[in-house]
Amino acid sequence: MELKNNSVLITGGSSGIGLEFTKWLVQKKNKVIICSRSFEKLQEAKREIPEIYFFQCDVSEIDQCTKLAEWVKDEHPDCNILVNNAAIVHTSNFYHEEEVLTQARKEIETNLFAPIALSKFFIPIIEQNPNPQIINISSGLAYVPRASYPFYNATKAALHSFTQTLRIQLQRSTIAVKEVFLPAVDTPWHKGNPPKIAIPVKQAVHEMVNGLEGEKEEIRVGKAKLIYRISRIAPQFAISKINSLK
Repeated sequence: MELKNNSVLITGGSSGIGLEFTKWLVQKKNKVIICSRSFEKLQEAKREIPEIYFFQCDVSEIDQCTKLAEWVKDEHPDCNILVNNAAIVHTSNFYHEEEVLTQARKEIETNLFAPIALSKFFIPIIEQNPNPQIINISSGLAYVPRASYPFYNATKAALHSFTQTLRIQLQRSTIAVKEVFLPAVDTPWHKGNPPKIAIPVKQAVHEMVNGLEGEKEEIRVGKAKLIYRISRIAPQFAISKINSLK
């Protein structure tokens, strides 16, 4: 499906992949609504892209997810695409880090429970409109874990499993369920220290869009394709390779 003339909600849309995808969608005459925890970043995005709508929301909080869905239902009932993009990560050592359980809970709530909750809340909204879609943004690390991210890998692997299940359960509905697997991308998500293999954000979004406009339900961007293939035939080598990268 061509990504034009849609009404799209993007979580985590004020920076990185979310912001770049927002820019692309607006250029293609889509209405775009973004949400983020940071009101300041939302305002910055609005100044940069005046056409957008925004709602401040921490998706790790279920009550805020509920308010977001209610607001979209009231103010933007034409919404037909939900993009679950918001995600956080902690680089930590499970054995030594004292706050590791707090980190785990926050990542699970943001990266996994939020897409589950928002999918449930938004299905009644988007299914009323033409071309409804749920797009979950995942990572090549769903296939092969990187040891420095003890919880991020697990949340993305779980999101992949949930997305597959949701697609099966909705196969008789009008809702398309797609999943995008990203490689390392040079965005603020890396907090100023992106890995050497990180690709530019524009490149990542360009490849993502090409896949989303095609017939594929699972879109693997850049080296996420390679990670997937190697993990299928030589899983231990894939783990060794991922964890040797700088």
